[in-house]
Amino acid sequence: MYGLGVLKGMGVTLKHFVETYIEDLKYLGKGKRSVEAFTVRQGLRGKSLGLFTVEYPEEKIAVPERFRFVPFLVINNLDDPDLPGADWCTSCGICAKVCPPQCIWIVRGTDPETGRPKPAPEAFYIDIDICMNCGYCAEFCPFDAIKMDHDYELASYDRIGEHIFDKKKLSKEFRYYRSLYPTLSAEEAEARGGWEHKDVLKAKAKAEKAQSAGAPAQPGR
Repeated sequence: MYGLGVLKGMGVTLKHFVETYIEDLKYLGKGKRSVEAFTVRQGLRGKSLGLFTVEYPEEKIAVPERFRFVPFLVINNLDDPDLPGADWCTSCGICAKVCPPQCIWIVRGTDPETGRPKPAPEAFYIDIDICMNCGYCAEFCPFDAIKMDHDYELASYDRIGEHIFDKKKLSKEFRYYRSLYPTLSAEEAEARGGWEHKDVLKAKAKAEKAQSAGAPAQPGR
C-alpha cells in the first residue's frame, strides 16, 4: 500500500517534470524570456503547462502603476526651456512631519545675498532602511514634489553609505515620474492645469495677465 502511493507520487512528479521541458521546446527560437512568452506563461488566463516559477533576476514581474517603494524628489527635466533641473520641493517640511518612522530630514535653503529662506531644499535625506514605504509623504505633499519609486532592488553591503539617500540620489526628472505613473500624472496635470510645477504655472498665468493688460511681465518662478 505504501509502496504504491510512493510510485503514484513519483509518477505525478515525473509528469510535471516532463511537461515543464516539453513546454519550453515551444519557445525555441522565440525567446523564452520574450514579452510574448512571459505574458502567456505568467498571465492569469494563460494555459501554459511549463515552469511557472519566475526565474529572478533574469525574469521580473512587472509592478502595477500604484506600486510604491522608497520616495524620490521630482525636478524639472534637465532640458526644460525655462527652469532646467529646478526643484519642485519648497522644503515646507510637511513630508517630514507626517512621516510615521521619521526617516526624512530637510535643510531649508537660504538666499546667499539676503540670508532669507528660499523655497528650495539645501539638503534632503531619507533613510531607506527606516522608510516603511507608506506613501504619506507623497500623499500630503502640496506641490506633488515627492513621489514613490518602483525601484525595489536597493540591497548593498554598505548600509550607512548607500542606504541614506541624499538630494542628488533622490532627485529624478519629471519625465521619469511620467514613465512610472502615466495615468496618475495625467490626472494630476489636469487638476493643476498643466504639466509644470504649480509655481511655474502661476508665474506663466501672471505673465500672460500682465501682457494682456499691456504691462511688462515680472520675472518669477
